[in-house]
Amino acid sequence: MEVYRILVINPGSTSTKVGVYRNTESRLLKSIKHSPEELAPFEKVVDQFKFRKEIIMNELVKAEVKINEITAVIGRGGLVKPIKSGVYEVNDRLKEDLRKGILGEHASNLGGLLADEIARCLPDARAFIADPVVVDELQTVARVAGHPKFRRISIFHALNHKAVARAYAKFLDKEYEEMSLIVAHLGGGITIAAHKNGRVIDVNQGLDGEGPFSPERSGTLPVGDLAKLCFGGKYSYEEVKKMITGHGGYMAYFETNDAYAVERMAEMGDRKAQLIQEAMAYQVGKEIGAMSAVLKGNVDAIILTGGIAYNSWMVDYIKTMVAHIARIVVHPGEDEMKTLALNALHVMRGDMKCEIYK
Repeated sequence: MEVYRILVINPGSTSTKVGVYRNTESRLLKSIKHSPEELAPFEKVVDQFKFRKEIIMNELVKAEVKINEITAVIGRGGLVKPIKSGVYEVNDRLKEDLRKGILGEHASNLGGLLADEIARCLPDARAFIADPVVVDELQTVARVAGHPKFRRISIFHALNHKAVARAYAKFLDKEYEEMSLIVAHLGGGITIAAHKNGRVIDVNQGLDGEGPFSPERSGTLPVGDLAKLCFGGKYSYEEVKKMITGHGGYMAYFETNDAYAVERMAEMGDRKAQLIQEAMAYQVGKEIGAMSAVLKGNVDAIILTGGIAYNSWMVDYIKTMVAHIARIVVHPGEDEMKTLALNALHVMRGDMKCEIYK
């Protein structure tokens, strides 16, 4: 069997994760934290490109990785135009949209740019991204909002959603494309999707304003009150944006986005923490119920994933709300690095078609 050496790059808002895989075997896995002081000089995310590249290359040298033997470099996908699920080879149009941040600025926009830059320096390497958060497979009716000036869009944890759904189907010796699943990713953001025959036909837009609140996002808010707040003269547009994403949810109530810290507070008898944690679990259960209606009650399983799925109290609470719908599978945490490596490996082996970004 041919051996492929794959470099994985996953830029986050305050860290850069670097991984090297020999097919599916991890040879290096490192998360480099970036302090506010280090990132302060950069006005835009794209300005961090050189800074992040130097850090990645230094880590590879430090770990004595034989860089010239790398055959694929895959980066976390960013906020590009809506695309179908899959692995995309980095091309000029993709790089242009990543630089522009056409759907917003996010550190993940650097993933494809860094992958391409490093691959170009190697003798025989290809650069990819896979399943960015803008994967869009919504059915037409799910796109309609309550006013023609608005439209529902698809932004969710596509990489982990697809990975756990495919893994569960494989466990049952079935094809993902023949199953109906509800996947709930419970992390810094929360997204809950209806997967039908290999497509995510509906999902809450968990980035900035739909669905359950999370450790750092406000989720769905009473829109009348939100409109009053926006035009009340007290808060700027930027301040309201932060309330919705970044300083919402647990951050707003407890000044921390550490879900484990709030869990511990609740366990120690803090009534406010108990109520807010319960409210988050309640909203997750309610959203799962909504997705079961999307699937018309034909649900093979409900999969709970993401870091908060380690919270047994939360999981048990959600189960009491939705256990009547379908079997519940708990797949805590996420392994974005390995998932990215596997996507690159499938393409390099010819087991998966590589998509073209247009």
